[in-house]
Amino acid sequence: MSASHIIQINDLEFGFFSQHNGINTFKEMLHNIGSKNPFQKKQVLNGISFQVEKGTCFAIMGRNGCGKSTLLRIISGIIQADKGSIVVNGKVSPLLALGVGLEPELSGFDNIRLSCLLTGIPTSSLKQTIESVKNFSELSEQDLKMQIKRYSSGMMARLAFSIALAEEPEILIIDEILAVGDEGFQNKCYSRILELKKKGTTILFVSHATPDIEKICDSGILLENGKIIFEGPSKDLVEHYHQLFT
Repeated sequence: MSASHIIQINDLEFGFFSQHNGINTFKEMLHNIGSKNPFQKKQVLNGISFQVEKGTCFAIMGRNGCGKSTLLRIISGIIQADKGSIVVNGKVSPLLALGVGLEPELSGFDNIRLSCLLTGIPTSSLKQTIESVKNFSELSEQDLKMQIKRYSSGMMARLAFSIALAEEPEILIIDEILAVGDEGFQNKCYSRILELKKKGTTILFVSHATPDIEKICDSGILLENGKIIFEGPSKDLVEHYHQLFT
């Protein structure tokens, strides 16, 4: 792995078994055991290889269901690939599906404290971190005392993003979560992303918002049916993405 690369992926494959199309009920599945395989494997990622340079913003684009989120979950260490190798040289701070990593029964304040505990933020910095998250999220004291299962999607996005950026991450992974929330908070988040990029944070960014891809990302890949069909600068990447729908 080159010193300039913070992420390196080689020949990554991932798939899962799903119920066969011809079997609609559990009873039918039991009846067919021994006569034919009731499950079929769906290949989600097939031969994925790419490298991400340290301090860059790297886009991952493609239609819904092409494998983007699965790829991010593998890089984040949430799931394991079937084949291939992955090297991540840095601490990952993932912002994946809305609410992932947050405990719905706990309050906003308790979720901040739990995150600090899990990420190794020292107790001496806890008060300052909580205040930082509160200020960035713009959630009120009352909001943060409430169980987050009562939050709106916009409030959840504010809390999740603010916690992820409480400490400057080495690698930030964002999976379309910024599509949630009002325009003012989105602009605030994008400004923070650009600030982190200038400071050297490596960012993996999944979005269908092509203006944001061109504004924030240096380069990226385009996935189709679990394979990379294009890799290059963000402007060219967006052009190839639009061609999928013409």
